[in-house]
Amino acid sequence: MDESHNSNQTKTDIAAESLKKHYEWQGKIEVVSRVAIRTREDLSLAYTPGVAQPCLAIREDPDKSYALTRRANLVAVITDGSAILGLGNIGPEAGMPVMEGKCALFKQFADVDAFPLCIRTQDVDELVRTIYLLSGSFGGINLEDIAAPRCFEVERRLKQICDIPVFHDDQHGTAVVVAAALLNALRVAEKDIGQVRVVINGAGSAGCAIGLHLLHMGVRHLIMVDRCGILAADDPDLHEAHAQIARLTNEQRLHGSLADAMRGADVLIGVSAPGVVTEAMVRSMNRDAIVFPMANPTPEIMPDAAIRAGARIVGTGRSDYPNQINNVLAFPGIFRGALDCRAREINEEMKVAASYALASLIPVGELNENNIIIPALDPRVAKTVAAAVRRAAYRTGVARVRFAEDGEDRKEKTEDENRN
Repeated sequence: MDESHNSNQTKTDIAAESLKKHYEWQGKIEVVSRVAIRTREDLSLAYTPGVAQPCLAIREDPDKSYALTRRANLVAVITDGSAILGLGNIGPEAGMPVMEGKCALFKQFADVDAFPLCIRTQDVDELVRTIYLLSGSFGGINLEDIAAPRCFEVERRLKQICDIPVFHDDQHGTAVVVAAALLNALRVAEKDIGQVRVVINGAGSAGCAIGLHLLHMGVRHLIMVDRCGILAADDPDLHEAHAQIARLTNEQRLHGSLADAMRGADVLIGVSAPGVVTEAMVRSMNRDAIVFPMANPTPEIMPDAAIRAGARIVGTGRSDYPNQINNVLAFPGIFRGALDCRAREINEEMKVAASYALASLIPVGELNENNIIIPALDPRVAKTVAAAVRRAAYRTGVARVRFAEDGEDRKEKTEDENRN
């Protein structure tokens, strides 16, 4: 029995069991009261008439909503149902199981209370307006499974008008984890991030975000490829998102196919489609090549085939191979850190800090070809990432309060401290 048959059988078994479990669970999250209401006095304190006092306090100072309600720990997980997993545009209700799952991960890994909101519109104006009107109830917004290129505009516009963090995890969570894995892979391969030639195949939301993040991390030689070939700034037919990334990459203005881009490259990152990379293409790469084929569930090239073709280090999105590059390593800790210091936004410096924090969890002496990224279930992950994100928020002036565990003896000031 070959490997592909075993893999397909495993996927079938998991799919059937998951559907069965979802019927049993009838939802993966629930609302649990933090207060006991057993007596008339309890009722009077938690609800009317006593609840009027916190209402009045918040009216005088809306920021007190963070102290007097659960807002400080509440994230909205929002989709329009247009790009659910690899299933495509299946609608908001059909996206609910994914959004609930995301909320369960927030709680499990970072003790963040998250709530799924599946919105019945794919109009950018309606989506932005709806999310903005709801934003006062939350401490952060996690956008999820919104198709490109609309996702770029939705996030950009929300960041302009909201005073809480807005984060499209499909873009930035992926980028943070890929960068962490790449940092450690480069250490194993003894290559410099500023010297390597990196190719990203797939210029959708994840690919563009990975590219921009790697540029902030110090990558200088980057080529983006989509289904039509290499992105080049002198191509007049590129849409705005592709034109933007093309202006920052491909300094030699190369044109051609993915095979052309990969020739002599040190790193390939795939966020595209199954089976688009051949062994011959990997053999054309530089020595000690690093290959991250992350199309799910079937990658651009199977890991064993990439290694057979000469890749030294391979990471995928799959859990059945070493070096799983999984967003759950990033988003719980990033939001935990942002909520702890009540950050106004999640900026580039915070994302860079998250990548370095993730990479640091594997000591240099323990790095090897099959150990470049910490396992997703390691209990240190969210706390380590959160601490790094808070420090970056203090440093860049977007934190509004200081987290108690961070102490007072520090050079960086919060926004409130600077104002005073």
